[in-house]
Amino acid sequence: MRLFRRHRDRRAETPPPRRIEDVDLDSLLGLVADSLGYACSFAPDGGTLTLSGPREVTVRLTGLRAEAARRSREDWPVLVSEHLSHVLATVDEPLDACDLAQVRPMLRTRVQLDDDLLSERVVGRHLTADLVEVLTVGYGAGVRPVRPEEVGCWPITAAQALELALHNAHQDERLSVTEDDLGGVGILRLTGPTACAAAHLRRLGDYLPVPGDGVLVVLPDPATMIVHPVEGIGVVRAIERLRLFGQREFERGSDPLSPQVYWWHGGRLALIKADLVDQDGQLRLVVVPPPEFARVLAALAGRSGGTPES
Repeated sequence: MRLFRRHRDRRAETPPPRRIEDVDLDSLLGLVADSLGYACSFAPDGGTLTLSGPREVTVRLTGLRAEAARRSREDWPVLVSEHLSHVLATVDEPLDACDLAQVRPMLRTRVQLDDDLLSERVVGRHLTADLVEVLTVGYGAGVRPVRPEEVGCWPITAAQALELALHNAHQDERLSVTEDDLGGVGILRLTGPTACAAAHLRRLGDYLPVPGDGVLVVLPDPATMIVHPVEGIGVVRAIERLRLFGQREFERGSDPLSPQVYWWHGGRLALIKADLVDQDGQLRLVVVPPPEFARVLAALAGRSGGTPES
């Protein structure tokens, strides 16, 4: 009986066979590390990789393995190369972005144009078709986007991480509010000390009365929101004034975001596409509102007993 028990214990201590995907990924990690001038050794559980060369660096692999499982094998060489290069480039950061406990209070969001992110792998979600709310870590000049492989090491999902970042912004930052007038159109300028202004869209009620039909919003830079309430048919003129004002702010800003006008309503942001078009030698503003906003305009016109102003 004792011999049988010892044999059974030895079998229990034998590690389970590794998945072929993990073996292949490790081989690729070794090849990329060698091309970067590093030797590598893996922890017994495969959770970390130690790079030895110009300096010794520990690489967490939990998030990388999770990201690789979601992608085709054709993407793995670029994925691994970017991950190891990123780890080496950020090795001198004071905190480990793969450790949620360390970076939790430093998480924020920043709104960027979707076109600016085509070659960058980040954690984020679309606010509109052209704007993406990106998860960032750090303060001041040290702020950078968080990569999916880093969030993959955390005990929470990417969506939960974004909500945590929004909570941090709401708790730690209060926007300043100033009034202005654009040719008879009243606006409020909301600005903050960081690039998190759009995070406060969800808390606009903390700064101004938000009417049932929502507000017009311009985001000329990530730290600024220009707001006008949708309260009457005069909102048509407001779109024109805001679009031209947003263009000026966008062109002279040091960190421009978008010159367009958006509609915030029911917890969602929608683009009110408005472009300057040359028609017979004259510049005209052509507005293409989303269908739901067009219905709001029609209802406002009906209540006012007239037609939309131009």
